[in-house]
Amino acid sequence: MGFTELLVNYIVAFIAKTGYTSIVILMALESMVAPVPSEAVMPFAGFLIVEGKFTFAGVIFFSTLGSIIGSLISYYIGAWGGRPIVEKWGKYLLLDKHHLELTEKYFTKKGDITILICRFIPVVRHLISIPAGMGRMNIFKFIIFTIIGAGLWNGFLTYVGYVLKNNWKEVMKYSHVVDIFVVVIIVVAVGYYAYKFYQNSKKNQD
Repeated sequence: MGFTELLVNYIVAFIAKTGYTSIVILMALESMVAPVPSEAVMPFAGFLIVEGKFTFAGVIFFSTLGSIIGSLISYYIGAWGGRPIVEKWGKYLLLDKHHLELTEKYFTKKGDITILICRFIPVVRHLISIPAGMGRMNIFKFIIFTIIGAGLWNGFLTYVGYVLKNNWKEVMKYSHVVDIFVVVIIVVAVGYYAYKFYQNSKKNQD
């Protein structure tokens, strides 16, 4: 068994054991500023649909519920604490202040529809709820746009995982290539987060 298959089996087993609860928690974290990418969660939920342990409707419902919870937390962080609280505590979650500033400008320029559009944009989707809270966006409109955007994105990633699992034997024929690709991604990701943590710590000392 190659590295990729071993890793996938471990993640799928973990999600299967913890059930929909883990989907809600992980997607809530993903919708906040925590470094939990939905691309590393939802496809594996698609695997479990193929195995008959989850249903498509269940995955979409609970993942979107998690997205709403995380987004609302971020919204109220922005509404009640604003930029000062984000700048004070964001470094512990590797929050890049530059990314937050870009997100604020994008939200100011595009308006409420940004909440829907940014669900499909990496990095920005982790932060967009904060400027929405800072701008006191209508909460009902915020929830509706979050449901639509998160539901579509989570559904897409789940379907990707579903298709991938159905073709898993074909994919594993190239397991040695996939292993190298996955290891490179992990090394780059770890290196990036280590670099960001170092940068944030240095800025804090200054």
